[in-house]
Amino acid sequence: MPRKKAATPVETTVVTAYKGFRDDLTCRPDGKVFQFEIGKTYRHDGPVKACESGFHVITGHPLALFQYYAPAGTRICQVEISGAMDSDDGGEKTAAEILSVGKEIGLTQLILDAVKWVTDRAKPVDGTHTAGDSEAVRNDEVQGAATASGDRGAATASGEQGAATASGTGGAATASGYQGAATASGDQGAATASGEQGAATASGEQGAATASGTRGAATASGYQGAATASGTRGAATASGRRGAATASGYQGAATASGDWGAATASGYEGKARGKDGCALFLVERSTSGEILHAWAGIVGRDGIKSDQFYRLSGGKPVEVD
Repeated sequence: MPRKKAATPVETTVVTAYKGFRDDLTCRPDGKVFQFEIGKTYRHDGPVKACESGFHVITGHPLALFQYYAPAGTRICQVEISGAMDSDDGGEKTAAEILSVGKEIGLTQLILDAVKWVTDRAKPVDGTHTAGDSEAVRNDEVQGAATASGDRGAATASGEQGAATASGTGGAATASGYQGAATASGDQGAATASGEQGAATASGEQGAATASGTRGAATASGYQGAATASGTRGAATASGRRGAATASGYQGAATASGDWGAATASGYEGKARGKDGCALFLVERSTSGEILHAWAGIVGRDGIKSDQFYRLSGGKPVEVD
């Protein structure tokens, strides 16, 4: 009797993506509240159609996530999708049948991933300026300048006091030298400054800026912009509506000056301030980094003053310069 032929395994396509959640890890697929947990896998029963049904994630430019979730108060996870999938016309958002929730990442990592996403897709060209879409330029000279004005262009300045500018939609600007400046002025642009006293500015809608060097400054002035400063005594400022500023380094400062923004100071001796109606989040740590207390409040309530820096001490917010 002939032996039965073994079935050929069906290859399953798995796509890595990003998903935003509310602060309690819920979202509203199909208009219903759905509770997720990190490390678990979920299956959607029924048709899968982008913008209509299924689990929706970001498979394009990482900062496209801010089209659907404001940086302030949003939790972001790396996820994997599989099974039936359907993407929108631009390929930025995809609906999927199966969703596996991976690790939670912060704004800083999302911004860095956005820069990498743009840079990986940009074609290097000669010179220090490009106006073409998806092209990349680099300048390694002291006080050198690199400019990318096309959509999803990438500009990198690695020399001391270098300047990198990306002015097109979805562009990425990176300054890694001492006192370097990175500016992304297009919508969903990403700017990173990793050198000491570097400055990163994102002025377009849903733009993101991160400064990781000592005394670095990150500023997001556009609607739903995100600014993160992770270096010692770094400063993060979000002045756009529903923006988010996060300072996670030693003695960092976070400022939310736009309507309904949020400022978070999570490093040792960090401080935060905001205008009336903005949310403040403060963490108190021991000298070894252990979290001792955490506090959240809204400026203009319970005695919290507008434009006044606060630091958490003994579990209570205290005014500081």
